[in-house]
Amino acid sequence: MGWDPRIRIVRGSVLELDVDAVVNAANTSMRGGGGIDGQVHRLAGRAMVQELMRVAPHGCKTGQAVLTPGFGLRQKWVVHTPGPVWLDGESGEAALLESCYRTSFGLAERAGARSIGFCGISTGIYGYPLEEAIGIGIRTVDRCLDGSKVEAAVFAMYREDEFEAATDVFRRA
Repeated sequence: MGWDPRIRIVRGSVLELDVDAVVNAANTSMRGGGGIDGQVHRLAGRAMVQELMRVAPHGCKTGQAVLTPGFGLRQKWVVHTPGPVWLDGESGEAALLESCYRTSFGLAERAGARSIGFCGISTGIYGYPLEEAIGIGIRTVDRCLDGSKVEAAVFAMYREDEFEAATDVFRRA
């Protein structure tokens, strides 16, 4: 089978990528948090919070996404998406996670992004099993690339265990 050659896996922070848009694993409040979300807010500054208050005054539902400029980041766009908290694998988590990736990809593409960087959505404190979560992400983005003008989709895995899981998923294709 094989993945679309436009997909790459790298070790590091999504915020270090030279891409047009990055996907931020946010929380539903859209007002900042821990992990990558906190880092996005710290680096982008107050303008990010103000824009999120404008575009998502009541937050954002799990599985959906909102787009903002990158402000102080090197990327032009940030797509903020709240991923699902892992419960038991029988509570709709997979469909919600797939929606995060699909919706985020679509927003970035419509904004004109030719390259998109993804982190491991829901793989941190939300507790989604790594290989399953990353597999959903890669498969979803692979499908999104069909017929797309996007030239590159990069999965930046910050933690070693995320990188190993992503590499395993990628190799098994």
